[in-house]
Amino acid sequence: MAEEKKADSQQKAPAKAPAAEKAGAPKPAAAPTAAPAAPAAAAPPPEKKAKPSARFTGSAKAARRKMRKKKSQIQARRKKEFTYRGHTLEELLKLPFAEIIELLPARARRTYIRGLNSEQEAFIKRLRSSDEPVRTHRREIPILPEFVGKTVHVYNGKEFSPVDIKAEMIGHYLGEFALTRKSVRHSGLGVGATRSSKFMPLK
Repeated sequence: MAEEKKADSQQKAPAKAPAAEKAGAPKPAAAPTAAPAAPAAAAPPPEKKAKPSARFTGSAKAARRKMRKKKSQIQARRKKEFTYRGHTLEELLKLPFAEIIELLPARARRTYIRGLNSEQEAFIKRLRSSDEPVRTHRREIPILPEFVGKTVHVYNGKEFSPVDIKAEMIGHYLGEFALTRKSVRHSGLGVGATRSSKFMPLK
């Protein structure tokens, strides 16, 4: 019986070999299909292109905004030269008194055309001659270009407030820069302002 089993196994073994060959026959056909798959796996998948952000890359609108911002900063840094009616301060100082009066506003021009009184003339003489601050009660005197750079203590009804005359003040009155009133600032409610505050605790 053992011999018969060995013989049967020997006969079955060669029979399995062709079956294995038949099963493996389609494999060579599958090999070429697997070969092109290798480079496809090696190549990275195409990435989606992100939309350009105006914050980082800068769109046309953002570029225009930056240009406007730069221009505003440059203008803020640059100091404009002072001019009054098209004349610089140096040119105003060289002009004769009659031409300077014509450049002033109507009210100030009329003040000088009609003539100053003795007190006003005395103040202008003192201001021209002295380099130190000058006190005055004359608040109605229009500022001329020759007053620029000097300090005048103008009376405001209580005290003499110092006024440093600048080029931008030409044509204005001295009294405009020495205010006679102060802004009212209210604190908290006092005792008796409300019914609850009438009765204060004894502690």
